Amino acid sequence: MDDYVSTDDDYHYSDDQDDSAVAYESDETDYQLLTSKASSTQVITKESLLAAQREDLHRVMDMLSVKEQHARTLLIYHRWDVEKLFAVYVEKGITHLFAEAGVTVDKRHSDLSVRSLIMCEICTEDVTSDEATSMDCGHCFCNSCWMEHFVVKINEGQSKCIRCMAHKCYSICDEAVVRTLLGRKYPDMAEKYERFLLESYIEDNKRVKWCPSTPHCGNAIRVDDDESCEVECSCGLQFCFSCLSEPHSPCSCLMWELWAKKCRDESETVNWMTVHTKPCPKCHKPVEKIGGCNLVSCICGQPFCWVCGGATGREHNWSSITGHSCGRYKDQKKSAERARRDLYRYMHYHNRYKAHTDSFKLETKLKETIQEKIDISEEKDSKLRDYSWVINGLSRLFRSRRILSYSYAFAFYMFGHELFKDEMSEAQREIKKNLFEDQQQQLEANIEKISKILEEPFDTFPDDKVMEIRMQIITLSAVIDKLCQKMYDCIENDLLGSLNHIHNIAPYKSKGIERASELSVWSNKANNIGGTAEVDQPSGSRSSDGHGCSSPKRARKESVGGGTGGRFFDLNLPAEFVD
Repeated sequence: MDDYVSTDDDYHYSDDQDDSAVAYESDETDYQLLTSKASSTQVITKESLLAAQREDLHRVMDMLSVKEQHARTLLIYHRWDVEKLFAVYVEKGITHLFAEAGVTVDKRHSDLSVRSLIMCEICTEDVTSDEATSMDCGHCFCNSCWMEHFVVKINEGQSKCIRCMAHKCYSICDEAVVRTLLGRKYPDMAEKYERFLLESYIEDNKRVKWCPSTPHCGNAIRVDDDESCEVECSCGLQFCFSCLSEPHSPCSCLMWELWAKKCRDESETVNWMTVHTKPCPKCHKPVEKIGGCNLVSCICGQPFCWVCGGATGREHNWSSITGHSCGRYKDQKKSAERARRDLYRYMHYHNRYKAHTDSFKLETKLKETIQEKIDISEEKDSKLRDYSWVINGLSRLFRSRRILSYSYAFAFYMFGHELFKDEMSEAQREIKKNLFEDQQQQLEANIEKISKILEEPFDTFPDDKVMEIRMQIITLSAVIDKLCQKMYDCIENDLLGSLNHIHNIAPYKSKGIERASELSVWSNKANNIGGTAEVDQPSGSRSSDGHGCSSPKRARKESVGGGTGGRFFDLNLPAEFVD
């Protein structure tokens, strides 16, 4: 249902949102994060990625009184879940918190300054104190071994948590040391290391995900509350935050994945299979006959008659099957009809799903038509000047039509045996099915009513007739809204119940899928509130572009190593697309 994307943005209910913002101010820099109080989702761009990361970093730094590099190590270990990190801190103490993440706060000083030569335990070479480096854990090795160790770990994809080389030492290496040593000989690796640290906020954060737009828009989305939600990126793409597919509530992600695959697989082959195959009487899998003999055998080992579909023995000749005769007409056995019933059941739900999908596509054409009618009506000498009720009614039609369409995919799995075979008895299944179908039919009837009324040529009607249509649309919009909410409540409480932890359903939003707000970075250094932000890089970072951070999300190419002839990285793609 690709045409469902970016339709609710044009037609929405008027929302008295509080334009006031919540500002986050760093103690070290003058930038601020400003987001709308009303929004629970934010768009993270290249300009705001570093600031968004530091927002969580400073929460940990303030609570635990640690440096930024240690706060980042703790957050990466806990996948940027600040609440989980604080919970471990409260329950198990700060010593356990640091130990399991590999953080060494009390630096163990080595005697490098008093020794002229040091033997590296890795390469067994004697080096001067200037050519050796000691980490917070106290282990000291030569710089060459450290650099090779860093390069290997970065190439292995472990750059976000590079541990000490010493045997059974789980301490994480100092970020500044890694940057400094790599920058001397492997500047491209230093860039890659720093980029991975920055990307970790998105790649390892369960509350942040890349927008799945194609081509890639360069944004990530952060959710503050429920991860089982549907969001809209600033690029206009609407998607399910959990599975990154199109919005599909009231289906769970698992239901939608199975339904989409089933539609892809069966829509093109169902007719061919009906004509060319017959179900095995034992395992009910479709079997194709590739020879002239009417005795066929399934892969499960069951032989059966191709003419009647009945199970047989294996003894046969060219004219007959021993002990079997199907020349006389008789009713098909129940086992042979099961596959056909399953097929008819799928076709029942798929036909209705597709019918409402097609209706939605046709109804999207009403946008321009209704706007023309509004323009004509506003030019008339009429008492009625406000036509927002038409826009609101159309928006309600779009959202409810989409919900109704997906409700058939939900019903296919909810009342079938594929996912919930052992979760309810047949009697319970029938009761729940009737309850859901009653609500489904009520919603469908009211959707068809409002669809028909919105197609009326109200621009040619007198004021009395227009007022009557206005009241009908307002009333139907309210009724449909309540029916949608009632359906979601029924699914959550009466149908799924204890299975909500497996089949999470995105909550119903009366005003449609929420558009993520921009996570803006404002700079006081620029002396122009609302101007381009200045943001600092993490401590010890190397050079960056004029915007202050090295995100893989925007159209930007950097010369690795600082030279004009160096290799260029396209940082407009997520990490998996970057060599």
